Amino acid sequence: MELLIQDLTKKFQDIYAVNGVSYSMTQGVYGLLGVNGAGKTTLMRMLCTLQKPDGGAITWDGEDIFEMDGEYRRILGYLPQDFGYYPEFTVYEYLMYIASIKGLRPTAARQRAQQLLGQVGLGAARDRKMKKLSGGMKRRAGIAQAMLGDPRILILDEPTAGLDPSERIRFRNLISELAEKRLVLLSTHIVSDIEYIANEILLMKDGEIRTSGSVQALLDSMPEQVWSVTLPREGVEAYMKAYKVSNVKTIPGGAQLRVISGVKPGENAVLETATLEDLFLYYFGEQPQE
Repeated sequence: MELLIQDLTKKFQDIYAVNGVSYSMTQGVYGLLGVNGAGKTTLMRMLCTLQKPDGGAITWDGEDIFEMDGEYRRILGYLPQDFGYYPEFTVYEYLMYIASIKGLRPTAARQRAQQLLGQVGLGAARDRKMKKLSGGMKRRAGIAQAMLGDPRILILDEPTAGLDPSERIRFRNLISELAEKRLVLLSTHIVSDIEYIANEILLMKDGEIRTSGSVQALLDSMPEQVWSVTLPREGVEAYMKAYKVSNVKTIPGGAQLRVISGVKPGENAVLETATLEDLFLYYFGEQPQE
């Protein structure tokens, strides 16, 4: 089981949305992390054969996915950031409709739909119309449709966008459960979505994969350190201009700053343990003076 991306390129007019991306993925959960506009959705659409690359190749176990055509799509499950549905369909009708499009036989489709409704926590809502579902329930219905064909590859584009914290936690647990014996690629700009479930994280910026690895490996390789600095409130602005600051907490008589810096940013600065949010700011945050 290997999804191999080789020197992949996609250009829109004179802008590279994806620029020379190469990566190999096998079983497990991969988190694609980057700000909006980094190229995540374009990369995922190519992995789903919805867009053809301008250069490079994508292979599944050595075969070009565009040449595999329907054979590849049968092993693929995809949840786009905005997925379409008929609002008057019930959840069960929606799944049966998608199952018919995917070519599942009616008996197998009914069994699979019922199983997935229970797995995503929508068993009691099977006869509720799609337009009556909450945002979190719609995303869970989206996961169910992506899983109808029992895919070996599951691709999820910003699956927790707009969800409240409790729904995001529930969604992460569901993704972790579904990852057994599959390759799951999850794109997001929300650090907590992948911090605890991803086996590997890919940091994408300006169409390129800047770095990748496990959470711990990425934190260990971070070139700068994280410091806690306590100072009077009037000194905050100067620090914001001089350093990357990942957090400002107001305290009695001043503020406590979380500063990312290669040198000790003050005599009273205390070294802290870096988090994935610190790493995200290091690669994607504003530079000092911006």
